[in-house]
Amino acid sequence: MSEQAATTTSVQSLARGLAVISSFDADHASMTLSEVAARTGLSRATARRFLLTLVELGYVRTDGKYFELTSKVLQLGYSYLSSATLPQLIEPVLEELSVQVHESASASILDGSEIVYIARVHTRSIMRVGISVGTRFPAATTSMGRVLLAYQSEDIRDEVVAQGVQSRTGFGINTAQELRAELDKIRAQGYAVVDQELEVGLRSVAVPVFSPEGSVAAAMNVSMSVHPRSTISAEEAAQAVLPQLLASAKQVSEALAASR
Repeated sequence: MSEQAATTTSVQSLARGLAVISSFDADHASMTLSEVAARTGLSRATARRFLLTLVELGYVRTDGKYFELTSKVLQLGYSYLSSATLPQLIEPVLEELSVQVHESASASILDGSEIVYIARVHTRSIMRVGISVGTRFPAATTSMGRVLLAYQSEDIRDEVVAQGVQSRTGFGINTAQELRAELDKIRAQGYAVVDQELEVGLRSVAVPVFSPEGSVAAAMNVSMSVHPRSTISAEEAAQAVLPQLLASAKQVSEALAASR
């Protein structure tokens, strides 16, 4: 085998192995071989080979039928988290923000068409959807994702919008045209509000965190539960916490500039 062929094979193997690891999430914490194959698009034989390799390496465990990730997977992210300034700067700010508004607060970055949580402080369990550092959601249906998309180039925005948008609950935005208009609105006003599109009973408001160069380094949000008898609109709820959220984002931006 030539050096080029060997390199291609190795890179492909790495990509497939990471795809197998990434197929596990809060909604798919334990899966059969067939389920992993379906979620990764790999054949059963290929998925089995990678799963057994990951078992040998200690990243996955199995009872013979079901496969689950082990805590060793966390080591893959430790090097990033320990060296990344952004998560270190954001977490204490989120903690202070959460205390101020008595709600959960989070931060995320954009990765393709998804957001990835890099920090989170929760006050109580208001979501059935499990969220932790590393959790991913479609950017198009989340407040932080829309903020991040709103400040991207037209090419990146168009690429994500072209993939379509579909509310998980049926509420809110469900077409590409609506999403484009919403992103323009967010860019103009500087914040995004999502009302029960990720989960019924949950609304959130998000703002951008700017880097010293003026680009958007991350997004921060506050999540709020919707009380059944409440007559407060999503916009009104957002305005109640927006000043504190904007101040927190500015604090992180200033800390990023000071760390350079």
